[in-house]
Amino acid sequence: PRPPRTHEGAPGLGVFVCLGTRAMAGHSARFALAVACMAILVSMAVSMPTARLLKAGDASGRFCTPTMRLKGGCGFLGVYGSVLEPLSLRFKMMKLARLMRHRGPDGGGIHIIDSKNTPDRRHSIAHERLAIVGVVNDPKDVAEIGRSDPSGDHSKLHTLTGNQPLFNHRGTKSLSINGEIYNYKKIKAMLKDKTPWKTASDCESVIHLYEEMGVECAKHLDGDFAFAILDEENDELYAARDPVGVASMYVGYAADGGVWFGSEMKCLLPECDKVEQFPPGHYWSSKTRKFTRYYFPDWNEASKATRALDLPKLKKDFEAAVDKRLMTDVPYGVLLSGGLDSSLVASVVVKMCKQQSRPMPATFSIGLVGSPDLTNARAVAKQLGTDHHEFHFTVQEGIDAVQDVIYHLETYDVTTIRAGTPMFILARKIKALGVKMVISGEGADEEFGGYLYFHKAPSGKELHEECVRKFHDLHKFDCLRANKATMAWGVEARVPFLDKDFLDTAMFLDGKYKMIHKGEKTQFIEKWAVREAFNCDGPDGTPYLPQEVLFRQKEQFSDGVGYDWIDGLKEHCARVVDDYMFSIRAERFPHNPPSTKEGYYARMIFEQLFPSKTAAETVPGGPSVACSTAKAVEWDETWKKAYESGSMLDQSGRAVDGVHESATKCF
Repeated sequence: PRPPRTHEGAPGLGVFVCLGTRAMAGHSARFALAVACMAILVSMAVSMPTARLLKAGDASGRFCTPTMRLKGGCGFLGVYGSVLEPLSLRFKMMKLARLMRHRGPDGGGIHIIDSKNTPDRRHSIAHERLAIVGVVNDPKDVAEIGRSDPSGDHSKLHTLTGNQPLFNHRGTKSLSINGEIYNYKKIKAMLKDKTPWKTASDCESVIHLYEEMGVECAKHLDGDFAFAILDEENDELYAARDPVGVASMYVGYAADGGVWFGSEMKCLLPECDKVEQFPPGHYWSSKTRKFTRYYFPDWNEASKATRALDLPKLKKDFEAAVDKRLMTDVPYGVLLSGGLDSSLVASVVVKMCKQQSRPMPATFSIGLVGSPDLTNARAVAKQLGTDHHEFHFTVQEGIDAVQDVIYHLETYDVTTIRAGTPMFILARKIKALGVKMVISGEGADEEFGGYLYFHKAPSGKELHEECVRKFHDLHKFDCLRANKATMAWGVEARVPFLDKDFLDTAMFLDGKYKMIHKGEKTQFIEKWAVREAFNCDGPDGTPYLPQEVLFRQKEQFSDGVGYDWIDGLKEHCARVVDDYMFSIRAERFPHNPPSTKEGYYARMIFEQLFPSKTAAETVPGGPSVACSTAKAVEWDETWKKAYESGSMLDQSGRAVDGVHESATKCF
């Protein structure tokens, strides 16, 4: 019989006492001591945060049992046209995939096929899995194993469907994917082939859709994804990335002519002479060996962004985007910084869970002691009634983490590192609590002109054009940070503001409704439309957010965690990088030379970790103020003159003099 369990799923202490008594009777004192120690550890474990967080029915999530439905965000690797022999290629794939095992600690797989057209070449895909959706102990799997081995006792066997690669029904096409496909049920219904799927994974929809639609399949997917498909029948490889670039993906070109694909750059650098980011909204086919854009929304042109403001539709569409991302059966949470975007996500999630009788999420925040983010996050969590977890870090702890942050984020961009460091630290804490998925608020600032420099926009048309530029750069900055800072610890971040349908709602809106008019009755603050859409009571009869949070001024995450974080990091960099080192920065770093000592410090670490020129070329550069593009620097004469004179521009929101409530002279 199974040992009795406590209310939190731990084996009862009485079982260990019984086992210990039997062991003593059998003169096994050493075993008895070990059992007694286990009993003590279990009694401690059930009182730890992880056990409480996974407790059935509480505000944090569902009880984690072996019969839970799971699925995967993860890391993938692929190569088309390698000259390595099968055994050597398998070892190579294992070695490279190991470099991103942090993304998928729950399982893995490798598939290799010989090229039909070029006998001395092979193709392969590999996968490192983070289980979030699929089925543990699927009865179909247990039954199949029972038929193949009728003499065995399979009562304690654990199976996990959804492991990759995934195959089509005939086993001739294979898929390795990092992603979530939110419209997989619709895809399943539209497929001509009604053969039952082999797994419960939403990602299986991709391989069957490709079977019927070929290279056009990517444009029919609604989700965040990066994947590669091997087509053994036609000796082809097909790879694609989601429209925004939420899922990380790189492409590399090897000296032997092989083309490599992977979730992280570090997996490709050992084999490739040239590595670059796989462009979002594109697919690559071995037929043409070229990228083809499949996502080209009309709102790229300002002349097409002319829709009138419709607050009820904006609210409804955002709620639909959040609802899609609640597709999970593991304990999950919301990253709650206390700013508008994350607070709004948390509020919608909580009210939706109450309305639909779903498990409530935990909320997580981080900051220096006394930081504005922590204060506001506490207020939001209190109103929403979430199981809130607040974490503190010090400036020194942040500085100590910078090298790891640069390794995992694979960037030397100053703003990305500033914001990525507290997010990286927070993700580690979250994973320690047993949470694998979080919902986050990235994307709203790019869609609605939320950064403080947008106060300087001269017209609605120019504001919209800047939003489009910011959107097309998201995969280099905020999406890169959100994906890699969390996946460094095996935590998946989902971003409802960047939902494909909600993007249309936001980006087709006429730019004049996003302009900021300080002192007026409407549009008196950045992202006014989003704020006003939720300036009401929810279905439970309570406001979505406290007024002081709903209309809180934009605070960049790297500022909101505490101003001392950026100031302390800059002071540290000034001590490490002396004036002589900085004076010869263009000689040491001829490509994209740093403009500040903080940038030099980050670049110095990056070059130590990734010394190749092609790695440095994956990171964008150019002038910027408070996260602006280079074009928007021209909106303000002070910024423009400062850049032209060689002055050092700063990414902090406090650099926007006359707008930020704590503005400071940054250049």
